[in-house]
Amino acid sequence: MTIESDEVREAPEEMLDAGAHDRLATMRHSAAHMMAAAVLALFPDAKLGIGPAIRDGFYYDFDLPRALTPDDLARIEDRMRQEQGAELPFVRIEMSRDEALAELEPQGQAYKAEIIRELPAAEAEVVSFYRHGAFIDLCRGPHLPSTADLGPFKLLHSAGAYWRGDEARPMLQRIYGTAWEQQDDLDRYLWRLEEARKRDHRRLGRELDLFTFHPESPAAPFWHPRGMALWRALEEWSRSVRLGGGFSEVRTPSLVRKELWEQSGHWSLYQDNMFVLDDSDHVSGLKPMNCPQEILVYKTRPRSYRDLPIRFADYSTLFRKERTGALAGMFRVRQLTQDDSHVFCRDDQVIDEVNLALNLVKQQYAPFGFSPRFKLATRPEQKLGSDEFWDMAEGKLREAIEGAAIGFEMDPGGAAFYAPKIDIFIEDALGREWQTATIQLDYQLPQRFDLDYRAGEGGFERPVMIHYAIYGSFERFTGVITEHYAGAFPAWLAPVQAIVIPIADRHLAYAADVRDALLAAGIRVEVDDRSERMQAKLRDAQGQQIPVMLVVGDRDQEGRAVSPRLRTGESSQGVPLGEFIAELGGRIGARELWPYAVIADAD
Repeated sequence: MTIESDEVREAPEEMLDAGAHDRLATMRHSAAHMMAAAVLALFPDAKLGIGPAIRDGFYYDFDLPRALTPDDLARIEDRMRQEQGAELPFVRIEMSRDEALAELEPQGQAYKAEIIRELPAAEAEVVSFYRHGAFIDLCRGPHLPSTADLGPFKLLHSAGAYWRGDEARPMLQRIYGTAWEQQDDLDRYLWRLEEARKRDHRRLGRELDLFTFHPESPAAPFWHPRGMALWRALEEWSRSVRLGGGFSEVRTPSLVRKELWEQSGHWSLYQDNMFVLDDSDHVSGLKPMNCPQEILVYKTRPRSYRDLPIRFADYSTLFRKERTGALAGMFRVRQLTQDDSHVFCRDDQVIDEVNLALNLVKQQYAPFGFSPRFKLATRPEQKLGSDEFWDMAEGKLREAIEGAAIGFEMDPGGAAFYAPKIDIFIEDALGREWQTATIQLDYQLPQRFDLDYRAGEGGFERPVMIHYAIYGSFERFTGVITEHYAGAFPAWLAPVQAIVIPIADRHLAYAADVRDALLAAGIRVEVDDRSERMQAKLRDAQGQQIPVMLVVGDRDQEGRAVSPRLRTGESSQGVPLGEFIAELGGRIGARELWPYAVIADAD
């Protein structure tokens, strides 16, 4: 179903592209060249990889004689500032393919030479370089007029990166940096980076007792009780949305014979991402997606035009053999669960079903405070089916999204191999964008599996499939919202929604009564009955980001009341227990953002 792509530049012609399509990107790519010049000055034997502009910054890959240290980054940054002050012009130089190889090979720049040798003939007739000072680099450009035009910049960190994104190729050292037009912009960005480090979902997952990762099962989270409470809240909401959309839930096996994957096309186009098992009887694969199995459910009995649309939801576990270098906590795992949806409909129902999907996306995101952004992704180079099918599918998706009066952007070549799609993006509290939901319109799989339904005028017609997941995967979405809320989940999502804190031992029995009353109302609640001072208990509850702390003392016990304190700082005294339960239960039932406080940025 949803395939999350790696951002790896592999085509030689792409590797010549600076990514410099506006002034800021041009500045950042020029900064990458200045960084490469500084690295060569400090490490004359360095071999150069590529150095594109990226979102919010730039990087460059190097083959170096030793591992870089923080002190090295400081020295490289100092050299860049010297270049900036020298006001060196960027000069474009053009050569033939042979001249370019003659320039690079004597220098031992094997990675650059490889790019040139693999260029398509049309790209290799004239090869461009850019020079500033004594440094010259293979590049399509453009660049700043001069090194003096570089704005405020900062080198951030280094990391390992395989050449061409291939684990069988050498591991290079990648230096990341950022550059901005104004110092205020750089300061704000550095604040965001620091805030992101504080919000790292892997750290918060441990500290809030939600989930952990262990080497005994790489790239698969171990969910703790509190993490499962969060999962169930997400799952309950997703199921509620699907139920309102007319879906029926199914569950399909994890291990499926290769013949099904051959028929679906996954075996030829996606096998490298599958875990394959051979038990001598037959070869099977752990399923990376649910769609072929749900087709088998559809085919278990004859279908009529009156039956359509048929909407299936599937929450079973998927397995994807992600590359080690692509793994990133919850953001890229090998075992995942999607809130998966598959719709079988008539061709004349496609527009309505896509509009339903768009509405369900907006509905499911609303309690999180997200305003989704949409992109229409069209056919990739490697695809199943004819251009006729792709023209029809892309046209239907475009008609649906335009008819829904939803603003969208185009993403040429960004579709899955079997279907065009609408990708949905959300922006978190730090302004980072995440691709989560996707809606795919598929004419290929119904044809490959010879699906049909009895038409109204007799005879048989072929249905259309619509695939979508709204969270994407529970794992990735959990990582996103953990960082978005900095662990301070709205009360409806919080693993522990309230904690009862007795002031003294004589209040323990009443604290248990309060807990039982909240549990009976469906509220997730605990009692802190430790032999600690009340202030220590409050501090610990605040650190665990529990939305409501209920202090109970003599007066509360006598009046069957509670004294709530919110993690955002507000407090009340002597609120009748029934009144408090009704208010908290109402806020949870309405899935309000309460009590969520937005953290202001550096300004």
